Formats: sequence, C-alpha cells, structure tokens
Amino acid sequence: MRSYQALFRAPEFTPLFLHTASRSAAMTVAGPALGTLVYGATGSPFLSAVSMFTPQLAQVVGATTLLSAADRIPPRAALTLIALAYALGTAALATPGLPVGVLLAVSLTLGLVASLGGGVQWGLLHEILPKEGYLLGRSVCNMANGLMQVAGYAAGGVLVAALSPRAALLVAATLYLLAASVARLGLSRRPPRATGRPSIGATWRANSLLWSDRSRRLTLLGLWLPNGLVVGCEALFVAYAPHAAGPLFACAAAGMLIGDVTVGRLLPRRVRRRLAVPLLVLLAAPYLLFALRPTVWVAALAVGSASIGFGASLVQQERLMALTPDELSGHALGLHSAGMLTCQGLAATLAGTVAQLTTPATAMTALALASLTVTGTLAAAAVAQRRKPAPAPNSTARPTP
Repeated sequence: MRSYQALFRAPEFTPLFLHTASRSAAMTVAGPALGTLVYGATGSPFLSAVSMFTPQLAQVVGATTLLSAADRIPPRAALTLIALAYALGTAALATPGLPVGVLLAVSLTLGLVASLGGGVQWGLLHEILPKEGYLLGRSVCNMANGLMQVAGYAAGGVLVAALSPRAALLVAATLYLLAASVARLGLSRRPPRATGRPSIGATWRANSLLWSDRSRRLTLLGLWLPNGLVVGCEALFVAYAPHAAGPLFACAAAGMLIGDVTVGRLLPRRVRRRLAVPLLVLLAAPYLLFALRPTVWVAALAVGSASIGFGASLVQQERLMALTPDELSGHALGLHSAGMLTCQGLAATLAGTVAQLTTPATAMTALALASLTVTGTLAAAAVAQRRKPAPAPNSTARPTP
C-alpha cells in the first residue's frame, strides 16, 4: 500500500483519520490557551510550561496501571469515551476563577484518562490496515496532526488575542465533542484484540515482556527521550516570545508535516531505515541557535527546520512493529505513546525549572544538547548490539535480556 488513494479506500481509515484530526486540532487550540492563561495569572515560565504538558505527566501512571486495557476493550467505545472526557474536562478548564492548582489537577486527570488513547488508536490503525500500509497510514495521521497544529495555533492565537484563553478552551472542548461523534458514528464495533480482563498485573507482565528484549528497549528509548527533550524546548515558546509564540508553534508544526510526508511517502524503505539517527540529530541541533537569542523569525526558521526531524519516529515505529508480536501491537504502541508523552511532560517541567533559574533561551539550548547526547549514546548502544555475536545454537548460556 503505497498510495493515498488506496489508503483512504481501506474500510474505516477515513473516520479514524477524522477522529485523529479533530483531537489534534482540539489539543493544539487548548495547550497554548491554557499556557497563556497560566502565564498571565502567574508570570511564571515554569508554571506556563508545566500547564501545557501536565496531561503528559500522568501518562506514566496509565502506562504502569491501565495499559493492558488497550488490547482488551472495544476500540470504538474507548475512543469515544476518551474524547468525551476530554471535552468535559477542557470545558471545565474554561471556568472563570479556577486556581492554578485546580487547573493542573484537572489536566492531570485528563492525562490519566488519555493514557489509553495511543494504544487503542494506533492499535486500531494497525488492525485496519495491512502491515505494509501501517507506516503510510501513521504518516498521514501525523500529517493531519501537523496541518491541524498549523491551523490550530493560528486560530488559537487569534482566539486568545481577540477574545480570551477561556474562549479558546471552549472551542477546543467543541472539537473534542466532534471527535467523539466521529468515533461513535464512523467506526464499526470490533472485539478486543486480546482476551482476559484488564489489570495492573497484566499491564506489568506485558510491559516486562516488551522491555525484556534489548532491541525493543533501545527502540522505545529512542522514541521517548530525544523527542521528549526537544518538546521541552517547545514548552518554552510562550516564555521566550510571550506575544509572538504563534509563529514558533506554527513553524514547528509545518516542519513536522514536511518530515512526515518525506519519510512516510517519498522515501523507499531501504533509505528511510538508515535515517533515524540523522533525523534525531536534525531534531535537536537547530535549537542550539537559541544560545544567541535570535529574533522571533530567525527562531521560527530554526524551529521549522528542526521539526523535520520528528519524521524519525515513523522509522522507529516501523522497527518497533517488526519486533513486536501482533497480539501485543496495541500495548506496544500504547507504551510508546505513553512513554513519549511522559518524557515530554517531564522535559517541559525540566525546561520550565531551568528557565526559571536562568532564561528560556538558556534552557532551550541545554535541552537541545541533552537530546543530542542521548541520541549519540543510544546510537552507540545499537551499533554495539548489532556487532555482538549471536550465541551458538547449542549454547547453554542464557541470552542477555
């Protein structure tokens, strides 16, 4: 499956695509609106950055307790209920007079609910499409996310400037309702991919199985850490340019869109499989320019160039699926999504802390250096893994996990 036409002819891909796009648009409008609301109330880069990524911080709790449900509950019901919960929670965030602590608590609760979303959504995509079509399908969904971010950041900026952050949050709540409607009416009822009741024990067993393989472990770390540290840089856009953060967010989304189109549609498999590390280097290196305190438009160019590197995640996901049994595909994709979002939330917290003590530009430079260091370390570990000789067939030695 190499064409967009064939992709959209696949049954149920279109409603899943529209559901994904609606949720992306809602998140894009809500995040900066909440960050602006908190920054205006507190003047704190730390609280502004944390508020935008608070839901991600709850992902680690869901990944260690709820994730077994990703393959054990009907996907249509799960996607519908998650979108409805986000609609109600986002509308609650728009309530005037809420203390910052309450705003953060509501966001954390939403993040816990959403911890299942990645596993259910991408596990369903893996089920709807043939294996050879998953990368193209995920690429198209990422492209939709990029387009929705470009449009959403522009629209959200207008809403915040012309009306208020609370008005933008209400628009986001409406978009979540749209996503819930599309999932309920457009997707068919499907049985769970795995049997058994969801439980904390089942979650830990599956996590341990996925983590026990060194190749999968390195792939998951590569999906989580370099990406998360760079998103920590993005969490400081509002603090770096309080009145002109929109161009930075929009250029970041545009760069991600270019990367997804290039990696998912234009490059043959034999080429793209070698590009994970170069793309991760590209993802972080342009942020070193912030050490020079560039103007907003120079910064926007650097951010847009860097975000092309987000295409690395498509290469890494393709490898993760090749290393994972089909019955654990939803769980593995959920673990990837939850771990990535958790790292993004932690990196945003770290970025806000460093910016509070120094400056936003210094914090962004430091996180970019950290991302490059992690990428180099993981690449060296992967090379060492490939060079390690396989045990002899009759060897009694236990394999290294």
